[in-house]
This record gives sequence, structure tokens and C-alpha cells, in this order.
Amino acid sequence: MNAFEAQRAFEEQLRAYAAPKQSAMPAFRRSTLRMILYTELLLIDSIAILASFYFAACMRDSNWLSLAGVNVGIFLLPITLGTAIASGTYSLESLRHPISGVKNILSAFLFSILIVLLGSYLLTTELPLSRIQLGAGALMTVVLLMAGRLVFRRHVRAMTGDKLLDELVIIDGVSLDLASDAVALDARIINLSPNPRDPQMLHRLGTTVIGFDRVVVACTEEHRAVWALLLKGMNIKGEILVPQFNALGAIGVDAYDGKDTLVVSQGPLSMPNRAKKRALDLLITVPAVLALAPLMILVAIAIKLESPGPVLFAQDRVGRGNRLFKILKFRSMRQALCDANGNVSASRDDDRITKVGRFIRKTSIDELPQLLNVLRGDMSVVGPRPHALGSRAADHYFWEIDERYWHRHTLKPGMTGLAQVRGFRGATDRRIDLTNRLQADMEYIDGWDIWRDITILFKTLRVIVHSNAF
Repeated sequence: MNAFEAQRAFEEQLRAYAAPKQSAMPAFRRSTLRMILYTELLLIDSIAILASFYFAACMRDSNWLSLAGVNVGIFLLPITLGTAIASGTYSLESLRHPISGVKNILSAFLFSILIVLLGSYLLTTELPLSRIQLGAGALMTVVLLMAGRLVFRRHVRAMTGDKLLDELVIIDGVSLDLASDAVALDARIINLSPNPRDPQMLHRLGTTVIGFDRVVVACTEEHRAVWALLLKGMNIKGEILVPQFNALGAIGVDAYDGKDTLVVSQGPLSMPNRAKKRALDLLITVPAVLALAPLMILVAIAIKLESPGPVLFAQDRVGRGNRLFKILKFRSMRQALCDANGNVSASRDDDRITKVGRFIRKTSIDELPQLLNVLRGDMSVVGPRPHALGSRAADHYFWEIDERYWHRHTLKPGMTGLAQVRGFRGATDRRIDLTNRLQADMEYIDGWDIWRDITILFKTLRVIVHSNAF
């Protein structure tokens, strides 16, 4: 079965399984529904704060048009919501158990009260409300926040039926009775025979799981280890359906349809952290594209004048979830000698490289078109560098040296990364060249932090021109 037939079979089977769900589910995915519910919960909390201080202000002021209490609420609101978002208050758990999130939102609210009181004291300014009104507003806010979550819990159940995740079950060589609303796919029908040495199979798997929050694999015992390996490279919660515990590197235990599962993979970033990382990407990329546009135009003209062929070079690279994407670079080699699969790494005296190409590779200018990849969402500014399918070290494909290689793709690939600022660039002639990069990538993924991304960006400025870049 070729790739087109496999994709067509997948789409036909997905439609067949999804048909019974259409009456119970809205037209959009549950991820969209969750975002709507998060927004509603945030609005409920905002209204609780603003309304409480408005009514507290009216307690001793007969003027119901006075906005003194609202003004205090507006001061408190950004501090409360900012603290609550940073602490993960608006998360999947807050939808499943809204009452359990009361502690976080109350802590954030009390913190905002202290900040406002401290600011008023340090600036020697009076608040528009008396102490009694401020205390009454705070007490009323606590009551409304708790009441709002009780009502919200019923609303969540009515909207979702307690089904908050888009779930996919992949069945590989076993029989399994499923719930009526389950989306299930037969791995053999859609050509998903698990094989960590087949990048095309990994690309099909990565494409298949797009849009799902949870993937459960039911397979034979001999295939569990390899499925666990493959799921660890996906940016989703991956689980293996097992009758008993085993050595698959499980990171947790869960259940599906009354049957035990071992959690073997989990997306490394929560929704708030994904939002922070994407915001940083856009904050850097948009101004960078505008500022560097004149330079990029000059480079494009120079490339075109020196040798015939396109200005940009597009190549398949392995991206997030082991899915392939087209990375963009300025063409630095003669068109007839370009290596589409990356089978041969560039060397110091590589005669394929043009004069302009040698300069832009040495100064990393050839990487600038990847800003467009970042804007498009294929890449991030910081992350593990994406490799070509034909990349080798010591005449072995990267994944043949260490199968953990596929795990590095749980995050978007980056224009720069921890490995690059540590000097691991250039050709991979030895196994250690790949091992050093892989260890740095795994360290970055396991300890991701927004401030680490910013630190890596500053360190990148020191290695833009590097002796290993050729």
C-alpha cells in the first residue's frame, strides 16, 4: 500500500468511526471546546471580582452609578488572573473538578489584594474604598468565586458529557471491544506497522494522531515496547493497553473503558507553557522579519546573480511528532549538486558550495528564511535542530545509533538550541557527534523553561559565526 492509499484508507475509516459521534459532539474538536470553557471560566472569575467590589462600594454610597468599586476591581483583576494563569488554574483539571481550582484562584486573589495594599502604602495614595468596603468586597468575591464554580461544573457536564479529550485507539493485532463513541483505527489497514527505523511510517503515525489529545494503543505483547518507543516521540499523551504492569518505561497509570493502561508519553509542555513559547516566537520573529528584510533581499539577489536556480532551498526535515515538514534555507550550493535528502553532510572544502553560499553558511545567514517556518508554526525560535532524513554519523542513520533520537521531536524544532550554543554544530563524522547533540536536546526538553529559551537566544549571538559552520 503506497502513502496515498494509506492516507485515503485512514480518512475513510476515520469517517466511518466518527459518524456515530456527530449527534453527540459539536462540529469542532474538544480542544476548541476546552478553550471556550477556559474563556468562560476566566470571565466568570472576572465578573465575580468586578461585581463584588461594585456592590461593596454601593454599601455606603447611594450613588449606584459610582465606579469606585469597579476601579478597584480593575486594579485587582490583571494581578489575580495573571497569577492564576501562571499557576495553572485554568487547566484540564479545572474543567474536570472546578471546585478543586478554588484554592488556586483564591490564593491568586489574596495575593492581588496584598499587592494593591502594599502599592497604596508605598505610594502614599488612598484607595477609593474604605477598609470596611474593601473587606466586604474581598469576602463577597470569595463567595462568588465558589458559587461560580459550582454553576460552572454543571455547565461543563452539559457541554461535554464529561468527555474532555479527543481520544484515538490504535488496534494492532488484537481484538478489542470499544465504547460506542470511540475513534478506533486498525494499524494494519492504515499501514502503521510499528518500525522505529522507518521515518515514513513515523511521519504517517505523526499525521494520524494530529488533533487527538490522548492515544491508546492496544497491541500484542511483543509490540508493546516498540509502540512505547514510538509514542514517546509524539507530542500527545500516549498509553499502552496492558493486562498487567511491564517494563515499558511507564510514567503513570491510567484507564480506558475500564481497562488498565500504562502512560508511556506525555507532551512536555502544558497549554500555558505552549502559549508562552509561541508568544516568544512571534515577539521575536515578526520584528526580525521586518528588520532583516533588506538583508534577505540583498542575499537573494547575490545568490541569483552567482548561479542559476531558485533562491530558496526546501528540504524535508523531521519535525514535531516525527512529522516531516519543508525547512527553508537560502540556497548555498550549486543547483545541480544540491542534496535533497541530506545524505552527504557539508565539509570544510566542499566544492558544491558557491562563494556566496560559503559566506552565508559561515555567518548563519542561510538560516534566516527559517523565520518563515517559525511564523508558519513548523518551527520555534529555540528547540532541537531538525535533521534531514539522510543524516548519518559514522555511516549510520541517527536513529540507528540511538533510538531515543525519536524522543527529541516532542517539541517543535528550533532555529537554534542548547546543542548549538554548546558548540555541537557542523558535520557528524563520529557517533559522539550525534550523542552530544542528542543529550543536549533531551536535557533541553526535560528541563524546558521560558527563561532558558531567552538565555539560549542571547548565547546564540556569540556563536552565529562558528568554526564548525561551513
